[in-house]
Amino acid sequence: MNCCCGNDKPFEECCQPLIQGKSKAKTAEQLMRSRYAAYVHHAIDYLVETTHPSTRKYYRRKDIEKWAKESTWLKLEILFASGNQIEFKAYFRDKSFQIQTHHEKSTFVLEGDTWFYVEGN
Repeated sequence: MNCCCGNDKPFEECCQPLIQGKSKAKTAEQLMRSRYAAYVHHAIDYLVETTHPSTRKYYRRKDIEKWAKESTWLKLEILFASGNQIEFKAYFRDKSFQIQTHHEKSTFVLEGDTWFYVEGN
């Protein structure tokens, strides 16, 4: 079975090693995909840790956890990926069972050998 992030590899070979800290994302897109998988698998600590420290204060752990757990994540679609900019759509079913689309243009930053999510519009 393919990884929930949309790649052809199984989750155990794709996003799970990143979420478990066994490897690091090599690109912003790989981090984006692993963050989507973290929402699917409710890996809240990973979502917090991969948010850049300069913007982490704007994201409350309990809000992230609530959104992750109240949603049924259906699909990730990468619309544009170049350098540190990723545009994507994440499709999910909300707690009222309505299908929703989260469309975002995200900015990432590489510090040393570690990618971080900075912000999204």
